[in-house]
Amino acid sequence: MSTHETFGAHAGPLHTVADGPSISPLKQGKTVSTAAIGPWRLVAGKLIRQKVAMVAGAIILFLYLVGLFAEFLAPALPMTSRPQYTYAPPQGFSFFVEKPDGSSEFNFHVKGYKVEIDKVALRRTFVVDDTKVVPIGFFVKGAAYNLWGLIPMNRHLIGPLNQNDPMYLLGADRLGRDVFSRLVYGTRVSMSIGLVGVAMSLILGVVLGSISGFYGGWVDTLIQRVIEVVSAMPTIPLWLGLAAAIPLTWSPVNVYFVITIIVSLLGWTSLAREVRGRFLALRSEDFVVAARLDGSSEARLIFRHILPSLTSHILAVVTLAVPTMIVAETSLSFLGIGLKPPVVSWGVLLQDAQNIRTVATAPWLLIWPSLAVVVAVLSFNFFGDGLRDAADPYDN
Repeated sequence: MSTHETFGAHAGPLHTVADGPSISPLKQGKTVSTAAIGPWRLVAGKLIRQKVAMVAGAIILFLYLVGLFAEFLAPALPMTSRPQYTYAPPQGFSFFVEKPDGSSEFNFHVKGYKVEIDKVALRRTFVVDDTKVVPIGFFVKGAAYNLWGLIPMNRHLIGPLNQNDPMYLLGADRLGRDVFSRLVYGTRVSMSIGLVGVAMSLILGVVLGSISGFYGGWVDTLIQRVIEVVSAMPTIPLWLGLAAAIPLTWSPVNVYFVITIIVSLLGWTSLAREVRGRFLALRSEDFVVAARLDGSSEARLIFRHILPSLTSHILAVVTLAVPTMIVAETSLSFLGIGLKPPVVSWGVLLQDAQNIRTVATAPWLLIWPSLAVVVAVLSFNFFGDGLRDAADPYDN
């Protein structure tokens, strides 16, 4: 049997058909090296080169770590009230105290408060007193809690050395509760409700979008008409109506679960359209036709051949959907028809800033929860944009 000799692209050594397929030596160029690595490494490599997306991803990871260890990070329990410090202003950190002889001594502390009478409004107000020192430290003993509801602890990352001393890093609310501690606890609820809602939207969007794009015909028409009807509904009035139907006697956990369902029922349509469009483009590709001719079932074609090629794109779309869920929960809770006390979320914290008098007296009640929502939403948007660009690693 004769053999056919083939030459490499750079006149390399001779290869024969009997020796197997010819493989030319790898070039040092970009094209060959890119083709030699897997798709996930390509996505990760392109994502790492996007500095803004990486910073946003680090912020998102930080927020979830804050929510995960909220009990340990918060100096006080979220419902601990001290009415004697109503609307106490934020305190700033100080590292040195001045001795009587004029020298300075290291002492990590915050300034205490003194009471002044507002002669115009005829009410008492708190102002920071530079002469009072409240020493603070790390890993201090404080109010007892159960970490993750399982591990009993009484250590907090930061707090006053004397538990009776006031420490309000971000100020206090109308009941004298620590805004910083409540903001930390609210991070857990507001950030997790986005994940739960997106998980449910992911299931609905991927399943219905896959069926619509794969089968086409009357199935596609029916699903698309359902999507159009859901998309045509005014979002805020529908949220208000569904949330108002929740019985007032339900526990906060049940309300939390129902709010996630309400938010997710209206957030799956865009993902379903994205998945449908990808299925329409891929169902006639050579690898799908080859799998069909090889006897693969329809379920195997969908879940083993087409969907894996859409994984990176679906992740990007889901990442961009999380901030929508966060804003939805915050809006419902702010309007008083979502989560309610004793549940603590960013939207619940914003309920205290619904009147001009409160905002004028204690602007920190509006600033800090709003800033947390803005930072979380922008971080998800920037990270989602970067992930969406990286999802097409062969695009230069």
